[in-house]
Amino acid sequence: MRRRTLGLLTTTGAATLFASLTLAAPSEAQTTTAAASFIVSESQFNQMFPSRNSFYTYSGLTAALSAYPGFTTTGSDTVQKQEAAAFMANVSHETGGLVYIVEQNTANYPAYCDTGQPYGCPAGNDKYYGRGPIQLSWNTNYKAAGDALGIDLLNNPDLVQNDAAVAWKTGLWYWNTQTGPGTMTPHNAMVNSAGFGETIRSINGTIECNGGNPSQVQSRIDIYTQFAQILGVGTGDNLSC
Repeated sequence: MRRRTLGLLTTTGAATLFASLTLAAPSEAQTTTAAASFIVSESQFNQMFPSRNSFYTYSGLTAALSAYPGFTTTGSDTVQKQEAAAFMANVSHETGGLVYIVEQNTANYPAYCDTGQPYGCPAGNDKYYGRGPIQLSWNTNYKAAGDALGIDLLNNPDLVQNDAAVAWKTGLWYWNTQTGPGTMTPHNAMVNSAGFGETIRSINGTIECNGGNPSQVQSRIDIYTQFAQILGVGTGDNLSC
């Protein structure tokens, strides 16, 4: 896997905790309804990720949608499809096309424990490495995401690599609630017409934007353009950062 560049997942970006939201497991009927209403069909999802790891299921994604009901349901049909393409493009970039579940550089694993936090790293200092579609890392992020989702990820970080719905929920948590090094959440960037480039800034702007790593920015843009075409929508303006 390419070198890890997730500048967003730092202790600074995770300091803000969100109010707990306890989410009941969706029923089969609810999951079916979510899949039917999702702006991306299963066939389009498969077209986007033809070589994906079997862990990243379409049903896991649609089961996670209830956590953030505004995701891909805000604004016009065009805006909804652009947001879906933008999320999928960034996720694809971070995971090599949904191939990787966990961070590949194991040497980094012990680095993601902020021992200065009062709650520490109860699962072990080397247990908060990147996992899932947004490669969630740091004990602070596991704590913040778990608190927001009503899931004890601080004590059970392996859930992100063992439960597809939980993994997708962590990706949606970041997308919908975190600004990272940017000035807005990726969700707000897309629904308020700030453009795809601002999603890059919020995800990894410190390292990639303002000329930091043009090739990585272009990779994200290329994937976004491809996915927008699959969904039959234009890309909009402000693609770069």
